Amino acid sequence: MSNIPEELKYTKKHEWARIEGNRVTVGLSDHAQEELTDIVYVELPKVGQGIQAGSELATVESVKSTSDVYSPVTGKVVEVNSDLENSPDIINSDPYGKGWLAVIECADMKSAELITADEYRALLG
Repeated sequence: MSNIPEELKYTKKHEWARIEGNRVTVGLSDHAQEELTDIVYVELPKVGQGIQAGSELATVESVKSTSDVYSPVTGKVVEVNSDLENSPDIINSDPYGKGWLAVIECADMKSAELITADEYRALLG
């Protein structure tokens, strides 16, 4: 069973979001990294880039496949995890900690496409 921290929000496409004021840190859920297996490359967004909820935020490549990561909120990318450029496997070992992808300054939380940990658990079955 995947690790699903209660304090985070999730998307139906397997991203997690840590909301701190109007800043939202985004990453891949434990379930997503397990499905992808060994992550070998991450293409991160550019700092300053505007982003819409539901649009592509990043691309993650594993030994199995390439997957898009979608933004759960509308706003502007204010920080990216550059550690992933040299060590993309951090996502596999610490998806909710050091494996975060980007921080988005959210203009309007009402646009967020997020579900609770319980709803995410139910989605996974």
